[in-house]
Amino acid sequence: MTDPAQAGNIRETPLTEALGERYLAYAMSTIVSRSLPDVRDGLKPVHRRLLYAMRQLKLDPEGGFKKCARVVGDVMGKYHPHGDASIYDAMVRLAQDFAVRYPLVEGQGNFGNIDGDNAAAMRYTEAKLTAVAAALMEGLDEDTVDFRPTYDGSESEPVVMPSAFPNLLANGSAGIAVGMATSIPPHNVGEICAALDHLIAQPDCAIDALIERMPGPDFPTGGVMAETREAVFEAYRTGRGSFRLRARWAVEKLSHGLFQIVITEVPYQVQKSKLIEKIAELLNDKKLPLLADIRDESAEDVRVVLEPRNRTIEPEHLMEQLFRQTDLEVRVPLNMNVLDKDAVPKVMDLKEVLRAFLDHRMEVLERRSRHRLDKIEKRLEVLAGYLIAYLNLDEVIHIIRTEDEPKPALIKRFELSDAQAEAILNMRLRALRKLEEMEIRKEHDGLSAEKAGLLALLADESSRWSRIAGQVAEIAKQFGGATLLGKRRTELGAAPSAVVVPIEAFIEREPITVILSEKGWIRAVRGHTDNHEEFKFKEGDGLKFVLKAETTDKILAFASDGRFYTLGGDKLPRGRGHGEPLRLMVDLANEAEITHLLVHKPGRLLLVAADAGRGFLVEENEVLAQTRSGKMVLNLEPGEKAAFCLPAEGDAVAVIGDNRKLLVFMKDEIPTMTRGRGVILQKYRDGGAADIKVFTLADGLTWKSGERERCEKDLVLWLGKRASAGRTPPTGFPRTNRF
Repeated sequence: MTDPAQAGNIRETPLTEALGERYLAYAMSTIVSRSLPDVRDGLKPVHRRLLYAMRQLKLDPEGGFKKCARVVGDVMGKYHPHGDASIYDAMVRLAQDFAVRYPLVEGQGNFGNIDGDNAAAMRYTEAKLTAVAAALMEGLDEDTVDFRPTYDGSESEPVVMPSAFPNLLANGSAGIAVGMATSIPPHNVGEICAALDHLIAQPDCAIDALIERMPGPDFPTGGVMAETREAVFEAYRTGRGSFRLRARWAVEKLSHGLFQIVITEVPYQVQKSKLIEKIAELLNDKKLPLLADIRDESAEDVRVVLEPRNRTIEPEHLMEQLFRQTDLEVRVPLNMNVLDKDAVPKVMDLKEVLRAFLDHRMEVLERRSRHRLDKIEKRLEVLAGYLIAYLNLDEVIHIIRTEDEPKPALIKRFELSDAQAEAILNMRLRALRKLEEMEIRKEHDGLSAEKAGLLALLADESSRWSRIAGQVAEIAKQFGGATLLGKRRTELGAAPSAVVVPIEAFIEREPITVILSEKGWIRAVRGHTDNHEEFKFKEGDGLKFVLKAETTDKILAFASDGRFYTLGGDKLPRGRGHGEPLRLMVDLANEAEITHLLVHKPGRLLLVAADAGRGFLVEENEVLAQTRSGKMVLNLEPGEKAAFCLPAEGDAVAVIGDNRKLLVFMKDEIPTMTRGRGVILQKYRDGGAADIKVFTLADGLTWKSGERERCEKDLVLWLGKRASAGRTPPTGFPRTNRF
């Protein structure tokens, strides 16, 4: 039988609402408690709990190591109720000097390597905190930050670290939450401190002044950042962007004019072994024609040797090819999405991140000063009680010896506080010597002076900022560019030239004849030939286009739907067979067919037009397609087809329509566009354009009549403006209406 009290708690809720509430709770938990770092200390909860647990285990930088299994057990049992594998993985990463710019954990044993090998099991490895982690937690016991109960309420943990070290920018962070992500690359702490100093001195400074002092990321694995100054500034101004990072390489000269290229630093978070496997795979697939061999000669340092195909190859060309096709060049994203002091996710710019860190340091300084004041006042109270005891030592001893309850008697007789009376009663006999009285007076004077200094500090904001500036300078001195750890590793290079060496330039040049059949089969045969009789086709198929080209050429295919496709001359199927269907090489629409095939000539102009008589000029460089899907150039109305694509070599255009009217006009009347329907070339009442020709007006208009070529130089009757109707062509013009 249902309990009436329980029945009263049943609440009818729509499923969508119930799911929404639960998913929102999960999302917020992921955002706040797992994936996004706090802007103040740059730590996620698992990292904060790891460091705190190691501190509680007294794994100080000066102390000894303890088994990682002990640390992981403490973290999982007391603070972080998740799997031991995820906790250990986080701990391992904090110890890897190739993954973290300023390691927070010092490991002993196998903690993995840059090849992607995993760390040893936690029962074999040992760890302790580094000096960076100690700076991050400096003052943790001095009421500098709030504490909250752990998940089971048995202990407490810090909400945030005091963070004397600017960890968020120095070590970076990456994480994927629900509906948002963060990606912050590591930076050089000396440069961060320079930016902080400037912000303290000039709180209203422009963000560009801060970027000048923090010009870009500094990755633990080094490399060369090849990015434009404008892109870097824009990324830091908005909090979003990316940086191009390249491997560091050098040329080593060998005997007889030979050389080899040595890669000494790979990009951040690129596994060296997988990188070499990828290059070797491309080499086997003959996609790196300039490279002969690759060897890994790495020991503790990185040394990958690239052997060029021959001595005439330019090293820059080879590396450019590798940068384009492998992870020797990567894009490192910047997305400064962090939790502010109220645990609200927000994308911050560089100035906001630095300001949040300084505001946190100000709060830590104030809380630490008040905590110290409280301690001083309590100690001064006790010292004052001691002095009263020394001045009235015989009477105090008498009261203690004779009274059953000496504490109330002492309080009443000498007007002491409870704490003073308790301190006097707990005093050791050896402390009654005369020298001790002098030391108490000395301590009292020293604490009084310190108290006055703290009160002055709390009363003057500029003094507090000076103190923070001193702390920032101390961090810069301890971990900045003058130290081995703080020296910049990533070189700030210039952006690569816009002129990228094309892969086609490295292909062995040889003549080929490109053949496209009526049914769309394409192939290339070696050499140039005019004997079309020797070409063989499948039954029912025949020759549609034949083109003399070279393997280094790009072949342009223009389809009836107005789309251009680009084929590499070296990529065309070779041999004595029938080739391959063109549709396997490009994504040609089912209803479309290839109307023109031509060899690409950079800088040339093309005239494209539809059968309805509309068209325009387009630069040939603009029609090159980078993907299988081609590039849309000529827009068409329903029922129209792209029918013409010809080199615009000359100063005049002749158009003849299906209605057998010829019009000649100057080429400069046609606009140059990159995409569109174009303009009317010739006006028709019925039908459309039958043929188009671009020619030089002074040379006259030529056409073929049977086996003869005829020429008409006096074109006054047909010369007019674009979009005119035209006149009947000269006597002898073919009845096919073709030039």
